[in-house]
Formats: sequence, structure tokens, C-alpha cells
Amino acid sequence: MTSTTAKRTLYRLKGIAPTIEAMCDALDMAQLISISADLEILTDEFGVPAILIDGVFAKTEASWYADLRRTSRRQVSRPCVNPASLLMFALDDEVYAIGYGLGHHLIADRLKDKRFGLRFAIRQVNPAEVNDLVRQTPGSGKTDITLVPGGASVRTFGIEEHAQIVRTIGGRLDGVKLTVSSRTRARVSSAHGGVGLRLHLGVEGSDLLSDAREISRICREERPHPDLEFVEHITEVVDAALIARLAEALDDLLGQPDEGRVAGAVPQGKWDHYLATRAFRIRINSRQGQVGDTFNLPYLLDRLRVQRAGTRVTALSQGKVVLYDDSRTRSDDVIWFSSALRWVEADVALDDRRFFLLDEDWYEIGPAYLATVRDRVQKLIVSSATDDLPAWDLAHDEHRFCEDIENFGRGYLCMDKKLVKTRLHRGNGVEICDVLFPDGTLMMAKRAHRAGALSHLFKQVLVAVQALQHDPEAVAGFRERVAQAPGGWSLPEGFQPKRVVLAILLKDGTELTADTLFPFAQVALLHTATVLRAWGVTIEVVGVRSRPCACGVQS
Repeated sequence: MTSTTAKRTLYRLKGIAPTIEAMCDALDMAQLISISADLEILTDEFGVPAILIDGVFAKTEASWYADLRRTSRRQVSRPCVNPASLLMFALDDEVYAIGYGLGHHLIADRLKDKRFGLRFAIRQVNPAEVNDLVRQTPGSGKTDITLVPGGASVRTFGIEEHAQIVRTIGGRLDGVKLTVSSRTRARVSSAHGGVGLRLHLGVEGSDLLSDAREISRICREERPHPDLEFVEHITEVVDAALIARLAEALDDLLGQPDEGRVAGAVPQGKWDHYLATRAFRIRINSRQGQVGDTFNLPYLLDRLRVQRAGTRVTALSQGKVVLYDDSRTRSDDVIWFSSALRWVEADVALDDRRFFLLDEDWYEIGPAYLATVRDRVQKLIVSSATDDLPAWDLAHDEHRFCEDIENFGRGYLCMDKKLVKTRLHRGNGVEICDVLFPDGTLMMAKRAHRAGALSHLFKQVLVAVQALQHDPEAVAGFRERVAQAPGGWSLPEGFQPKRVVLAILLKDGTELTADTLFPFAQVALLHTATVLRAWGVTIEVVGVRSRPCACGVQS
């Protein structure tokens, strides 16, 4: 039985008018000649402007045959032929493309809307059934690829929403009205969205156009799923004047000693190419450049540093990184090449705004996201719980305050300084909590004059919870400490915390709100809450009242 759909990757192209002439002009004619490509106009068949490119990437033999002949002492060789077809079509004022075989190589990366597939995915993928997710931490060069074949909630992925940019996401489609759902018996269909959108599309021309129209409508009219809307809080910078200012700042940064603000990163969607590479060539204002078996960021930065001020970004943009599938680096061994700019990440601040360079484009954490951070932090702050704690005497340190809590008459147990030693925590041990509630809730208390103290507190929380969840010695040691403490009790076997409370005295008694909490602490708190939620633990934040010391001095 002939299938009505097939899994393909759809790209939306930018900067191309919806005409046959513009689509043809966007192609690299030298490349088309090199693959002996045929070009056909399909407008009559499609009813919209459309073209078909069909050619072959060929070379006499695969690059590894020379090594195989030496190893096997056999004269083996076969020609290497890879067909490539490309379909381009226009719908209203948008142009789309689908590659078949190696046809996607015929589309210049600069023409692809790099967030098109992602924009669809966060609107239609079920956030409870995510199969794969790729995220980058700007400025670090770090790319995290998480695969869950059976699907899992996006909340379990531990995404640092404030510090990571989601590049691709894939999972089960949630009620989308495409050919795959209306004309097949498939009850489950999935999509993978990044630069392109990979999903089942109609094979018949009319079905394909109908699917593309529905995809366009979804991206244009529907809102992201609430659990995935954070993906769009980091927005691409499109203002030309601002991009020029960022380029000037980057040029200055590239002229300074390396302080870790510029990192190397694999361009989006090229991870398979990177893993297949046996040799890298980096050229910055040189014909040969340097060849090595790894991407050499220090070499690239050294070459840029010696360029004249004002020319470094241009040199980076015009420079090349070439990937080869053989260490002999012949022209036939080229897997892929791109501007060296695509291999660089940077973190640049202008005034009070923070920008990231990723894959040639600039991004900014948008005001909408900052407002969301504030709202989410405010929801974590539970003001009503303040009545369950005594006021913090400003003459007392943290330990004395924990003792005051124990004596407050609510059945709380002071566990401050009662450290638990394990083989992992051999030194002083790990402090599980400052105060233990009768229901097993862990409470940590901190008097914070600056954000650094709270960052330490958040790390302490994660270390403590992780120790209880993964280290049997920590659980046994904590149970023993609780049982031995004056007024203590027996915790159940295999005790696991379900809730954490953070009691914070901000400065010298300032009311704790999302507005008064240090900005960096807000970001760190959200990350902590996200990680704990993935571990099945809830978190609440309590503002502590203060009481002046007897001498009247607020220390």
C-alpha cells in the first residue's frame, strides 16, 4: 500500500522573494554545475511558483579506500555517488524548501530561518512527551544533547531557562491537523524542530502545500505551550544599528587576551559532521591556515588578535573552517565548510543589556523573559509561612537562629552543624539542612547581605538533596544524626525529602519580594527550583522577620 505521507525536513527560507527568478538566483550556480544538476519549473503542476533541482555528488572513491587497501592488502575500490534533489516552492510571501538525499546541501545556510522548526515544535510538541532536546550554554561552547526514546516531560530535562538556549526539540505531536493525522491511521506522529522541521508531510503536491500552509498558520497565529514558551524569551537581534554596535564590541573583545568570554561551538545542526571529521582546517587571513585533528580555538583567537582593530570581525567572518573525513585533507575529502564566525560564541554586554553571539546571529534575553523571571520568583515566595518562624535577632548568628527555631514550639529540630560524612563527602562532611520539620521538610536559613551568600545556599540545597537521593551512606548518616539529636526522632528507612524551605533574612530585615531579591539570586533560585522539580522536590522561599539586637545596633 502506497503511503500518503513521508518523513521529510521542511525549511523556511528568508530574504527570497516568492518568485521563480528569486529562487533560482538564491542557488549557487557553480555548485549546480559541479553536480551536473537539472533544473525544472513545476509551477503548472503545483499551482504555485516551484522549482526542482536534481543532481549527483560524485567522486572516484570514498576517502577511506586508500587506508583499507593498505590494511587489507586487497585492491578494493568503488565509486562514491550520492544523489541530491531539492524542491523549492512559494506560498504567499514565504519560500520553502525540502532536500532529498544530499539536496539540503544545495541550500545556503544563510538563507535558512534558523528558528523555523523550533517555532513550530514549541507550539505543537506535547511537552510531556519530549524525545530529544539540544541546548547550548552561551559563551561556554557547551552543547547538551539529550535523547529519551520513550519520551519524557520537558520539566525533567533540567533546562537552565535563564542560561541556556534551546536549539532543537522533538517529540509527539499534540493534535496537529496535517495529512499524517487526517489521512492515515497513525495515532502517534512526531516532529523534530530546529533550523528545519522534520515530520511526516504529504507526498502528493496538494497535500504538501496544505501541510505547509497549516504549519505556517501555527507559527504565525498560535501561542507556544506554557511549558515551552521560555524558548522564545531569548530573541534574535534584527536591528541593524544594534548589530553594528555589537560587532564593534566583539571586535574589541577579539583584540584582548583570552578571558573565556569567547568560546568555540559546533554550528547548529552540524553535530553529525563534527563527529565524522578526521581533520579541521582553520584559515584566518591566510591561504593554508592550520590543520589539526581537533578544532583549535586558541589558534583562531591568536590569529584574530593580531589583526588591526576594526577588521577582526570581518576577518572572522571571511575566515573558513573546513571539515575533512580524511587526515590527508584533499578536496575530495571535504565534508563541509563554513565561515569561521559560525564556530564562535561570545557574551557581550551593552549598558544593562546582555547579548549572545551564536552561529553568526545575536540574541538577547528579552524583557518579557525578565518579567517572567520576576513572576516565577514571586510565586516561590510564601509570605504566610513567616508566622511559623521566630524573628531573627540581629545580634545572633545563623546557628543561634536555628536554635531559636527549635525552641519556637512547632516541633522543629535544629540540625545546623550536624554534618554527615560519607565516602564522597570525606572532609567535614555534608550539611543536609539547618532545620528539620516534623513532616520531613528540609529547611536552610541564610542571612544575605549580597547575592553571593544566596548562591552558596542554593548550591548547598542541591548537594544535600542529591546526596540523599543517590548516596545510601548519606541517608543512613542523616537518619542517625536525627535520631541522636536532643528531641530527635526516627526517620523512615530510605527517607527522601519531598519539600525544601529556604528561610532568608534579606540584608537587615528588608521585606523579601521578587523586587528586593538580588537579580543574580533570582536567576540562581529559578535554576535551583527547576532542578529540584526534576528530582521530584518542591521548594518554597520564606522571608524572615528581623528583631534589632538589645543594644539597638543593626549589625
